[in-house]
Amino acid sequence: MNFSYFIARKVAAGGGQSFSRMIIRIAVVAVALSMTVMVVASALIAGFKEEIAEKVFGFWGHIHISDTNAVRSITEVKPIDIDQPFYPDLNDLGPITYRAQETWFGQVREKERVTEGGIRHIQAYAVYSGIIRANDELEGIILKGIGQDFDWNFLQKYIIKGTRLTLPDTTMGDGILVSEYTANRLRLDVGDRFSVFFVTSTYEQLERRFTVEGIYRTGLEEYDRQFALVDIRKIQQVLGWKENQVSGFEVFVDNIDDLDAFTNYIYFEEITNDLYAESIKEKMRAIFEWLDLQDVNEWVILGLMLVVAIINMVTALLILILERTNMIGTLKSLGAANWSIRWVFLYYAGYIILVGLFWGNLIGLGLCWLQATFGFITLDEANYYLAVAPIKINWWSVLLLNGGTLVVTLLFLIVPSYLVSRIDPVKAIRFK
Repeated sequence: MNFSYFIARKVAAGGGQSFSRMIIRIAVVAVALSMTVMVVASALIAGFKEEIAEKVFGFWGHIHISDTNAVRSITEVKPIDIDQPFYPDLNDLGPITYRAQETWFGQVREKERVTEGGIRHIQAYAVYSGIIRANDELEGIILKGIGQDFDWNFLQKYIIKGTRLTLPDTTMGDGILVSEYTANRLRLDVGDRFSVFFVTSTYEQLERRFTVEGIYRTGLEEYDRQFALVDIRKIQQVLGWKENQVSGFEVFVDNIDDLDAFTNYIYFEEITNDLYAESIKEKMRAIFEWLDLQDVNEWVILGLMLVVAIINMVTALLILILERTNMIGTLKSLGAANWSIRWVFLYYAGYIILVGLFWGNLIGLGLCWLQATFGFITLDEANYYLAVAPIKINWWSVLLLNGGTLVVTLLFLIVPSYLVSRIDPVKAIRFK
């Protein structure tokens, strides 16, 4: 058996003076508290980013295909032909091979990779802005026209009243799906009828009547206050477009990590020169830059908690060494090397850290489970786009947090363990 490990086990089993036991307990509590905060913070930030991104992508898709003159805008009206060689064939596109650049020791190299998934869905859309007049109130609105190919999997769960739009096969539907924000401002309910006024490119004013079929709430105020869904044929009629003309296509991918690869593939391989493919991240940079800032918050929290754990463990180690001065002197007099004795205390410190990590993971994952199950932590939806703090546990992240905390803390403890080398065995044995 390893000599240092054997002594460390005996020291740990023997306990110590009441003061040192208290310090060890404080160190365990500090490590447990740090790990609890790190696990919960990591799960909350990951859940927050995923929920917001899912709402943005769910409402607008991952990739937009539109006229080259309508890029960088969602609501600009430029018709394109719906009869495209990629529509609806992109629905059947599976994983693709692409070349990605990576930096290795300062050298930029290209490596061939394969996407984890394919394209899940493609759908056509059309948009146009108008003014709602209802109950003596006026409200600007952007109507998003959808067709039979619309994927309701995302929006269905956000419909809080009524049903989704009725889209007849042969006739034009006059239903509209408005947000709760718009419904409250205009005092609308399911079944109410109102007018929407449009101004065409020739400055002609048009009026169309709609019936509220459903009310939705995504929590994304930028969308809820501006957008309503209608039959795409209504938009085509108002704009004087043909049945085969739309504003563009929304493409959904299976895996968000493949977004850039599929955006480039569609742009270079699938569409013609008069069309442009752009990811929603590029169109809505502000939202995703804000989400990226959450990574900074996460690193700050993790760093602070790691510092707390390190400081407490350094204090505990120094006290343990001072408490065991006699033992250190005896071991040195018997011929034990300094590093062997230092390893005794590093093993002991590792044991304390592992105990703290165990309790930290237990409490942290327990809190995450309680939040995911009962949602007791609520948020201001107007500011955070979510009513309840979301949780997403990434088990690889949890393992990395545990392994990183253990390794980094032990590395920092190597320096204070040098105190062992400064202890004179003669004075230590005589020390009372």
